[in-house]
Amino acid sequence: MNSAFLAFLPELVLLAGALGLFLAAIADASVRAARSITLVTAALVLIGSLFTFSQQIVLFDGAYRVDPFSQFLKTTLAFGFLCVGLLSGELRDIRGEAKPEYYLFLTLSVTGLVLLVSSIDLIPLVVALELSSFALYLLVPMRRERAQQQAQMESAIKYLMFGVAATGVMLFGMSYLFGLTGSTALPVILEKLPALLGSPLGIVGLALTLAGLLYKLAVFPFHFWTPDVYQGAANETASLIASLPKVGAVAVLVRLLSLATPDHATFALLLTTLAIASMVYGNLIALVQTDLKRLLGFSGIAHAGYALVGFVALDDAGFAAALYYICGYMLMVLACFVVICQVARDGTNVAINDLAGLHRRSPLLALTLLVGIFALAGLPPFVGFMGKLSLLTAALARGHLALVVITVINSAVAIYYYLRIVRAAFFGEGDERPIVIRLTPSTVALCVLLILGITALGVTPGSVIDTIGSSLASIRFPLPG
Repeated sequence: MNSAFLAFLPELVLLAGALGLFLAAIADASVRAARSITLVTAALVLIGSLFTFSQQIVLFDGAYRVDPFSQFLKTTLAFGFLCVGLLSGELRDIRGEAKPEYYLFLTLSVTGLVLLVSSIDLIPLVVALELSSFALYLLVPMRRERAQQQAQMESAIKYLMFGVAATGVMLFGMSYLFGLTGSTALPVILEKLPALLGSPLGIVGLALTLAGLLYKLAVFPFHFWTPDVYQGAANETASLIASLPKVGAVAVLVRLLSLATPDHATFALLLTTLAIASMVYGNLIALVQTDLKRLLGFSGIAHAGYALVGFVALDDAGFAAALYYICGYMLMVLACFVVICQVARDGTNVAINDLAGLHRRSPLLALTLLVGIFALAGLPPFVGFMGKLSLLTAALARGHLALVVITVINSAVAIYYYLRIVRAAFFGEGDERPIVIRLTPSTVALCVLLILGITALGVTPGSVIDTIGSSLASIRFPLPG
């Protein structure tokens, strides 16, 4: 089999799945058929990513690179895609006529993210990023209107307008990088730009370029869209927005920030400021939230700040820690959204008090929520604890003691509002005869997968971090064509 064809296998499967869903939407196929195509596509992409894990090749005249770094992230995204597909069952809050298209745009968004992690040229990078983004912009307004719930259009407009503005800023920064280096290829930029980072234009160009990616990660002050979009979007759509795009954003941040070295104090100071602002703002506002999705939105801003703590080190240890943490975060937040989707009556938003008596209504959902929340809070033995520990270790090794202390304080603050959720689910006063939540086999399988994944990553972090660390060595230099 041709090596280029084999290396591009996950992308080909996604494109074939998107074509199949497009034809299904045209033919007015049933929602069950569309979901089946989506799940089969996700499973095949996961298998294809694992099968091509060791592939190393440069495609499309040096613009697209398949290597262990990209394949690890594609495997992670494929697993997340499968989880979102399992989570998106009945789509109770999506308009009936739009449900087949929902799965089409879901697949297109994941396709953009998979293309994004292998793009090593600014032009395909922007195309992949926008493919992922515009599919999400269309998913948000698909939520059906209710008498007391009509925020989806406002959320969609905010998401679109902020996204377009962030893209414009990013393109402006990329024009600086192109002007300074004479190339759009990241390997060439990697070679030429470090000598220019001492100049204001070099720093401004890279900072503006990073702004578009920081928007995807919901880092302060690019966070404004997050809580409103989470609250206005359907629960299944919010689960996608809260998880997979963050993995893609961190992956591209790693490729761009590998331009700098630990000696670049200006970038370290900029990243430190953004990390502290995101953690403090996200955690303090989350303290007073009663809507569970808004709470997770502000929590996501804080977790973006935690991920930036690893980037402050500006070395492979910090980058590996950030990638490990964001992959774990994807599982943690998906565990919470599984519970939201099942607890929600007819797809409505869920308040913290709606979780009352969950341990009696569905013990498996209660356990899934407990594991997800404890992991988000950074309690052992789950991935959140080991992720934060690896981030703090990388930052401390580079002498960022003040940042480490502030991060620990913020983690302690966050435990308060996370424990409010646990208290409501296990100690809240529910109905005397609570309505039992009956789970489908796919939901049961998803809960078990997420519980095992969050626990396994927390108990055995070494192998994952070592795999990420070894893959980072190959991203700085081009492979032979």
